[in-house]
Amino acid sequence: MRSPISGYSRLTKVHKFSAAGIAAAGAAALVFAAVPSGSADAEQSAAVKPVAWNASAFGETQQDELTKQSDNAAKQAKAEAEANKKKAEADAKAKADKERAEKEAASRSQERKPVQAAPAAPAPAPAPAPKTYANNLDGWIKEAMDIMKAKGIPGSYNGIYRNIMRESTGNPNAINNWDSNAAAGIPSKGLLQVIDPTFKAYHVDGTSWNIYDPVANITAACNYAWKVYGSMDNVNSAY
Repeated sequence: MRSPISGYSRLTKVHKFSAAGIAAAGAAALVFAAVPSGSADAEQSAAVKPVAWNASAFGETQQDELTKQSDNAAKQAKAEAEANKKKAEADAKAKADKERAEKEAASRSQERKPVQAAPAAPAPAPAPAPKTYANNLDGWIKEAMDIMKAKGIPGSYNGIYRNIMRESTGNPNAINNWDSNAAAGIPSKGLLQVIDPTFKAYHVDGTSWNIYDPVANITAACNYAWKVYGSMDNVNSAY
């Protein structure tokens, strides 16, 4: 640091001691020159030795301090360099991680397929067309048997046909006006000659309530024969 007065550098302790030694040596030389040779004063002056100055005696402490400061500065610089290096590595890693995450996100976005709408449910299969039957004795028996099958009523084609031919010879409008039922006012009617009370009691749901309807007459008579005889197949005479 420069002196605020002279503007010159401040002298260190070593410099000061060096100057003091030089000054002392100079003073001793002046004294020696001023005293005449051969006098007692000259001998006394000759006996006075200049002050010996040893730089190491005064500068070792200062030198050690400078060495310590230099070492400390070097250590501090090294520590700061290590810290800066670690920070730079951490920053570089963070940047690399961020770039990798952005690339992966972009890749996933490209790979993601657009959501497709669920396929429309297939249209229900059209209902089968109603089964048709011939409007004759064969068709009437077959239609009656399909209804009986759905209702769990037993009876075979041959058993039904055999009893129809015995009772009405296949005439759906046949009526018995001479037996005991007719005398009682409830004549037997239709293909299987069923009286009105029996037809109403054993009528099968889904068929006509007209006792002369061929299918309704057959199913009601077979339902009655099932409950009384076990099946129309077991009937071999008036029932």
